[in-house]
Amino acid sequence: MSKKNTDNLEDIETEGQDGLEDDILDVEASDLTEEIEIDAVAALQEQLNEKDAKIRELETEVLRVQADTQNYKKRLDKEKSDIRKYGSERILKDLLSIQDNFERALSISNVTVETLKEGVEMIQKELAKLLEKENVIALEAMGNPFDPTIHEVLSQVETSEHEENTIIQEHVKGYQLHDRILRPAQVVIAKAPAEKADDETPA
Repeated sequence: MSKKNTDNLEDIETEGQDGLEDDILDVEASDLTEEIEIDAVAALQEQLNEKDAKIRELETEVLRVQADTQNYKKRLDKEKSDIRKYGSERILKDLLSIQDNFERALSISNVTVETLKEGVEMIQKELAKLLEKENVIALEAMGNPFDPTIHEVLSQVETSEHEENTIIQEHVKGYQLHDRILRPAQVVIAKAPAEKADDETPA
C-alpha cells in the first residue's frame, strides 16, 4: 500500500473517531438534558403537591371555623331566647310571696278597717324591699325645681308662695333603675301670678 493511501486511511479513521466522539457527546448531553428536565418536573410536582396539601389544610381550617361560628351563633340565639323567656324569673319568684300575702289577706273573715290597713301596709313594705333589692329608687319631687328629664308636668298653678317652676304637687311618684328613668314623676308646678292691671285712671 502506498504512503498516500495509508495517509488517507488514517485521515478516514481519525474523522471516524472524531465523529463517534461527537455522537457520544451529543448522546450524553441529551441524556443530561433529559435528566435535568425530569428533575425540574419532579421538583415542580413536589411543590404542587405541597401547595395542594396546604390548600386542603386551609380548606379544612375554614370549614372548622365556619362550623364553630355557626355553633356559637346557635348557642347565642338560644341564650337570648332563654333570657327573653326566663329573664324575669328571679323577680317573679319574689313577687309570688307578695301575691301570697294578698291572697292570705283576702281569705281572712271579719276583716276590720284597721286590720286591712295593717295588712296593706305590710304588703307595701315587702314590695318596697323588693324594689330596693332591684335597685329601683323613688324620685324625690316635692319642693324641687322642675326637671323635664325626670318630671312630667300635668298642670301649672299660679301662686306667690313658691318660686316659679317649683313642684308643689305630686300625682304619680317617679322611679329610677340604676341611672335610667323607669317612670317620670307626674307633677304640678308653680307659676308666677299674672300682674293685675291698674284700674285707676291717671288724673
